[in-house]
Amino acid sequence: MIETETTAQIYTVENTEEFNQTNVTQRLDIWLSNQIPDLSRSRIQTLISQGNVKVNDETCTSKKISVKTGDRIHITLPEAQPTKLQAEAIPLDILYEDDSLIIINKPAGLVVHPAAGHQDGTLVNALLAHCPLAEIGGVQRPGIVHRLDKDTTGAIAIAKTDIAHQNLQAQLKTKTARREYLGVVYGVPNAETGTIDLPIGRHPTDRKKMAVVPEEKGGRPSVTHWTIKERIGNYCLIHYQLETGRTHQIRVHTAEIKHPIVGDPMYSSNRSIGVNLTGQALHAWRLQLQHPLTGELIEAIAPLPDQFNTLLKILRLRAHI
Repeated sequence: MIETETTAQIYTVENTEEFNQTNVTQRLDIWLSNQIPDLSRSRIQTLISQGNVKVNDETCTSKKISVKTGDRIHITLPEAQPTKLQAEAIPLDILYEDDSLIIINKPAGLVVHPAAGHQDGTLVNALLAHCPLAEIGGVQRPGIVHRLDKDTTGAIAIAKTDIAHQNLQAQLKTKTARREYLGVVYGVPNAETGTIDLPIGRHPTDRKKMAVVPEEKGGRPSVTHWTIKERIGNYCLIHYQLETGRTHQIRVHTAEIKHPIVGDPMYSSNRSIGVNLTGQALHAWRLQLQHPLTGELIEAIAPLPDQFNTLLKILRLRAHI
């Protein structure tokens, strides 16, 4: 039996038939996510790590522990904390909006949500002045389903309701949502298309960076598909499709194969190109997803920013001199 406790009431969820069999075991987080569909697996893992789950009256902080027939599991759902974030009248470039979600064309220099060093002036602050957001993302990240780096531009989806948030996260997990990027890189790959399948984790010495890290040392599976769209002298315009969504994934993967993103201050060794860029020449160009309520296909295309177009124009001129 599972008891799910809130400040308001207690729910009882019946065991599955699978756990009525003898000697059946399953990992705690996996079983809980199957029993409580209203909570995402990542949310359950967070509750476990924060000490909100007890197995047979003993607090359990390991998501990998096995549960078996007869175990009594008690999960506490803390009350949602009211946001202390301030709404700010920051202009938004809206690509799509309805009562469930909003898709924004994010400019370079805009941080997605508050964090250390960026407590205001973020996309979340701007959204709070425009519309309600799902609480499930947390106090600092209400509505945030996926992220873009500060200086990466383009399409980003934000959930207005908890139902939309859970649905969109599930689409990202099952890869039914499609995220496509355009980037300008140094050099010209030998092949026209390819896949980079290398695990990514925190850099072993520089904690601000990510790096290719073996899975046994904490790296997470990361897959990026790429295709050359245009060869421009010693540079290339490349189309990327993400299969996973790790922090800095495209930037780390392209640097690893010796074709880093132009203008990337962290992974391109500060190479100068003679063009004024706010950040890396990486743009979340197209986002495809199913509407959380209707299932209708939504496609949002974010036009290339002016700096990106200027970069392409200058590189093309140089290539033909």
